[in-house]
Amino acid sequence: MATDIAALLGSDADALLGYESSFIPRSALSLPGPDFIDRVVAHSDRTPATLRNYQHILNTGRLAGTGYVSILPVDQGVEHSAGASFVPNPEYFDPENIVKLAIDGGCNAVASTYGVLGMVARKYAHKIPFLVKFNHNELMTYPNTFDQTLYGTIQQAYDMGAVAVGATIYFGSDESTRQIQEVAEMFAHAHELGMVTVLWCYIRNNAFKVDGTDYHASADLTGQANHLGVTIQADIIKQKLATNNGGYVALNTGDSSYGKFKSDIYTKLAGGDDKGAGCHEIDLCRYQIANCYMGRAPLINSGGESKGESDMADAVRTAVINKRAGGMGLISGRKAFQRPMKDGAALLHAIQDVYLDDSVTIA
Repeated sequence: MATDIAALLGSDADALLGYESSFIPRSALSLPGPDFIDRVVAHSDRTPATLRNYQHILNTGRLAGTGYVSILPVDQGVEHSAGASFVPNPEYFDPENIVKLAIDGGCNAVASTYGVLGMVARKYAHKIPFLVKFNHNELMTYPNTFDQTLYGTIQQAYDMGAVAVGATIYFGSDESTRQIQEVAEMFAHAHELGMVTVLWCYIRNNAFKVDGTDYHASADLTGQANHLGVTIQADIIKQKLATNNGGYVALNTGDSSYGKFKSDIYTKLAGGDDKGAGCHEIDLCRYQIANCYMGRAPLINSGGESKGESDMADAVRTAVINKRAGGMGLISGRKAFQRPMKDGAALLHAIQDVYLDDSVTIA
């Protein structure tokens, strides 16, 4: 591989590349592979057209034929404001450059808004799979509110040639019940038309920050969000990489009561103590995958915000954890488009090199 994965992992190389999990066994997972559609998805109630479009995604880009995916998502013009997102590279105000980056970066698909993908659909919908994100947060309401609202219809996405649709649900928020209902209905329509469904399973509630610790990326809470996501038939789950565990414990201290859990989920399924501490990063991610029907609905992790010089190493690290846990790939945007296009494509290639490297095995 062109990417020196061990060098980018630095002092953590042995701990990440040599780790073998002794908790949820890899043999229990439905792992990505060239035959994933035939081996796993074809047993579901998905229509033949959905199977075809899913296979089309898996047969595109540098990872074609491996069963892994690398997706470029650029919906930050709505979610984070266009000016703030594109000030490093104003060229990405132009939708064509977003699609060009996905193609030059060797991606399996490009994910963006109705407006972005619709503006260039006749030129590119047959060249790279389109994934239309149909709901968004917006930051124009004063004071800012945080909700995912619908921006179009499934028919619009289908008519522009998209093979997949995506949505976000803020599980745990006051608006989550409405969002679950809306997205479930939209996903059902998408499957009727043969489209693949991808769900950003994010959690959001100020109460998830306890005593200075943020549990929005805890394995136990994000794992349950994933389980709700596959319940409404998301074909692929997008989730932030777990950075800690024990969200349920933290939310059930003192006089508080939240959800239902057993401490065994930490000790027996993720290898930590009864409060969720001490878990290996790969086991945290594997718990997220376990909640996706043991990988029958694959997990892709998000690449996270751009931090500058460490972006390449951070992206490769996330890819290693995802792959070794049993995930299907990464969906990374800001780290790629908030730098010159050539450098963004190189970062996407580095992520893909992790999945092309047979020495990076399932833990």
